[in-house]
Amino acid sequence: MEKNKLQNLNLSDIEKDSDIDFIDNDFAIFSDIKDVPLFEYPSRIDLCVFCIPLTGYARVGINLKDYYFKKNDLALIMPRQIIQLYEKSDDFAGIFFALSNDFMNEIAVNLEKKLSIFLYIKDNPHTTLSDQEVLSIMEYHSFLWEKVKDKENDYRKEIAKNLLRALVFEVYSIFDSHLPVKRFQSRREELFESFLILVSENFQKERSVSFYAERLFLTPKHLSRVVREASGRSASEWIDEQVILEAKVRLKSSLFTVQEIADKLRFPNQSFFGKYFKQHTGMSPSEYRKK
Repeated sequence: MEKNKLQNLNLSDIEKDSDIDFIDNDFAIFSDIKDVPLFEYPSRIDLCVFCIPLTGYARVGINLKDYYFKKNDLALIMPRQIIQLYEKSDDFAGIFFALSNDFMNEIAVNLEKKLSIFLYIKDNPHTTLSDQEVLSIMEYHSFLWEKVKDKENDYRKEIAKNLLRALVFEVYSIFDSHLPVKRFQSRREELFESFLILVSENFQKERSVSFYAERLFLTPKHLSRVVREASGRSASEWIDEQVILEAKVRLKSSLFTVQEIADKLRFPNQSFFGKYFKQHTGMSPSEYRKK
């Protein structure tokens, strides 16, 4: 693994498992994760993963927060999130779908295009389903698996795409029903959505509000007002959250020195990075690493 990169989990990591069926390197469907290389240290996921445990339990870290998944819990883990498996029971099994970013784009479904759901799932990556909702998704799982296994069918990928498109909207609908307030997306929220996407793509090298404002053809003052009105938080706070999360993940890995992390996040020196980290967490990078 390249020294300055976090370990990533993608479909190529699980391709050798005979109990998992694939369509190219785009989609995987399975019912057991015993052979999936979920790492003991934080790793970035390059996939969109839907999971419903039917037996057993698992305790998983998502963006360094602990979540406990049990029977009938629906988990939706989004691309670029940080995951870590802390523990699971021997009988942990259920319904699993994994889609590459490219495949998500091919089926024309982008969670970040639905801001209210994106923000909700970001802080609530799991929800508990009714028995009827579980049954509905189990039917998709069964039918999809049957079609994926049919390798003689020249149209199996197109069939899978359309079934998955329907499944994704079923899942969106479930999460949408849990939103505290339903309302139409305003222009302000559209700008906020665009800002979040830009931050997720550029935070490792750009931390200034002016950079994002320029990309959105706004003044920094206007962008700051829009972001605060849409989210109750400043643009700088959203940028800092991404930077600090990345720093924490790298500090929890023994692969990187503090200097290397400072360099990767484009800080002028280790001392400046240390002050920035302490300002936002209340502890130095070394203290956090020892936690």
